[in-house]
Amino acid sequence: QVQLVESGGAVVQAGGSLRLSCAASGIIFRAYAMGWHRQAPGKQRELVAAITSADTTGYADSVKGRFTISRDNVKNSVYLQTNSLNPEDTAVYYCHTRIGSTDYWGQGTQVTVST
Repeated sequence: QVQLVESGGAVVQAGGSLRLSCAASGIIFRAYAMGWHRQAPGKQRELVAAITSADTTGYADSVKGRFTISRDNVKNSVYLQTNSLNPEDTAVYYCHTRIGSTDYWGQGTQVTVST
């Protein structure tokens, strides 16, 4: 059974940083691309960053230069380092992977950026 568990969300002041973590189980973690998505109140869920099994990364324009995605295939975990946070980054952040035609999501972790 595939399980993704996020952690690390918090309330942080504008300009601050957070490191989000996602622990995966039930999959051959190193074989799959992983992504971080976020959903702000009243908005659609959007892809923030992704990392392939070969460690190639990609970012949404809104977070380029501020966020960094990484993975640890020994710990079966993917991370999102978020820097220079601003109120527009406030959202629930979700870990995601796709295996075949099936999408798997974590339960989400709340990031709130205060002014």
